[in-house]
Amino acid sequence: MVRGHPMAKAGLEMAFWDALGKSQGRSLGNMIGSVRQKVEVGVSVGIQASPQALVDVVEGYVSQGYRRIKIKIKPGRDVQEAKAVRARLPEMRLQVDANSAYTLESASALKGLDDINLLLIEQPLAEDDLWDHSRLQALFTTPICLDESILSERHARQALEMGACRVINIKSGRVGGLSQAIAIHDLCHAKGVPVWCGGMLETGVGRAANLALAGLPGFTLPGDISATERYYKEDITQEQFTLNPDSTITVPGEPGLGVTVDREKLVHYSLKKLTIPRKPDSDIAPPFAF
Repeated sequence: MVRGHPMAKAGLEMAFWDALGKSQGRSLGNMIGSVRQKVEVGVSVGIQASPQALVDVVEGYVSQGYRRIKIKIKPGRDVQEAKAVRARLPEMRLQVDANSAYTLESASALKGLDDINLLLIEQPLAEDDLWDHSRLQALFTTPICLDESILSERHARQALEMGACRVINIKSGRVGGLSQAIAIHDLCHAKGVPVWCGGMLETGVGRAANLALAGLPGFTLPGDISATERYYKEDITQEQFTLNPDSTITVPGEPGLGVTVDREKLVHYSLKKLTIPRKPDSDIAPPFAF
């Protein structure tokens, strides 16, 4: 067993899912049990120069059709920012993400967030601290969502048993692949705990996999998937993902991941290439090139 390296594991496993789906003529969503043809999505907005600047940026995304907004927060730039957005958009599905910026003591400053009807407060404390998250969740009516803390199904189970969160953000790259992501989903779904799909600046390849994953029944909150143009002027897949008028993105229905890599763009944007030659006595015909 190879320990660690979740991103590498996730990438290799994704390639196998794609190959299996294409060999069977089945989409990834069909193979893993997705129940939706479209999934709700939202957009993540970073810290801006001022609360008004944040509101302006958020309104820009709302005008594009996004119906769920996540804003980043940090000490000194938290409750005031969130309240400014809420005052401008009282009905918007809104959540905040702290990216582990707080301690148990400094997080007491976030108590005002309980008054503005947030979907959740994401990862306020350190990524390796389930215990203090459990203490913090007991002080808040707003659900705490864990992201970086959840590296496996075991972590998810422990977090739920401890009451460290009421929502979990699932990223297949973070947990080592789709199989592990599905296992965490299944655990949470059985316990009635909502999950949603986080984003990690994926190209169209990873975005396609995220959409299929977010089609599973337990993904009841909008994900950080967003349209291709939100992150890339030019992607490495021939297919581009666009936002539907109802703040959803369509799950690919073609075999495998449902996307085709544009090899010319892949070569253009590649920084390094490694060729592994076959051994003289090997039955493997072509060399593997990465």
